[in-house]
Amino acid sequence: MKLKHLIVLLVAIVATSCIDNMHPAGNKDQAEKTQDSSASEDFKFWTWTTADPKRSDDSYVEEFKKYAENGLDAVLINTNADAELLARLTPLATAEGLEVHAWMFTMNRPGDTVALKHPEWYAVSKEGKSTFDHRPYVDYYQFLCPTREGSRNHILGLIDKLTKVEGVSSFHLDYIRYPDVFLPIGLLPKYDLVQDTELPEYDFCYCDACIAKFEEEHHKNPLESHNTAIDMEWKQFRLNQIKAVVDDAYEVAHKNGKLLTGAVFPYPEMADHMVRQRWDKWNIDVVLPMIYHNFYNEEIDWIGFATGQGVKDLEGTGTELHTGIYVPEMSAEDLAKAIQLAKENGAKGASFFDGNALTPELLAVIKEANEI
Repeated sequence: MKLKHLIVLLVAIVATSCIDNMHPAGNKDQAEKTQDSSASEDFKFWTWTTADPKRSDDSYVEEFKKYAENGLDAVLINTNADAELLARLTPLATAEGLEVHAWMFTMNRPGDTVALKHPEWYAVSKEGKSTFDHRPYVDYYQFLCPTREGSRNHILGLIDKLTKVEGVSSFHLDYIRYPDVFLPIGLLPKYDLVQDTELPEYDFCYCDACIAKFEEEHHKNPLESHNTAIDMEWKQFRLNQIKAVVDDAYEVAHKNGKLLTGAVFPYPEMADHMVRQRWDKWNIDVVLPMIYHNFYNEEIDWIGFATGQGVKDLEGTGTELHTGIYVPEMSAEDLAKAIQLAKENGAKGASFFDGNALTPELLAVIKEANEI
């Protein structure tokens, strides 16, 4: 009988060790056992950085060493979906003691040479204009439709390649949403815009595939709706289409022994309203909400509010929240306060956008915070 129990125990350990050992805060049982330990012991510091294939390995080693020596634990690397470049950089970062996360623009695929051969893959506005050749706000907004089989499979294929890179801890979703229905209020003057209602040129996606699928499910055409802004089925349909991509990405990442993380809008209700992104409903391991207070004309304490709201919305899901902080033009004093607000409101870590903006003064703040 004892032998039988031992065999069962060994099987259970083998079956669960892969993902549990990679989990940024340990497995859930371990997390429960260590609740009484100091919060700072488990608080993780990340930074986003974009790779340039022309840079030398030595320059990257210098960069990664700088992060590690100043209290950073993880680096999210954007290689523009280049798995070979990611495979080159990952061992350089891990050798310095950093976790590596494969950061990729997901629904927004500017300059994607494969996607550009398929104009039908691109999202279409209520005006009937495709992001293939009519891009909202900025030229790099080339969003794909989450409903079309071709575009979805293309995205999932890229995720599969990146998550097969040895040493990578997670696939990191970015732009996992539709184009902004509403821009952050602090950015409106830049575009000379007033957005007090949903405008058709920024309302997506009304492509043939989306319309057909919605009609099949709800027996009506959103283009014939009296007011699509208050058509809850149409809104929920689009939330569900983004969720479906995330849930598929979760399966791909976990199949390859990796976690799924994502950069998201500040808190779920706000993300729902602005970009059709309800991230508290997703299958995802870690979210890094971009709580960029200055984009919204808010003060530093808003970082605490948005962090706390997201943490409450995630209760019972098993998803961790690590606060995203926009550091350009931020003083050392403000950064220290932002980190403290994130901790006090339940975040498990903080991520900084971006690595190039981390001055010696800001790095000193992170280092000190990691040593407390």
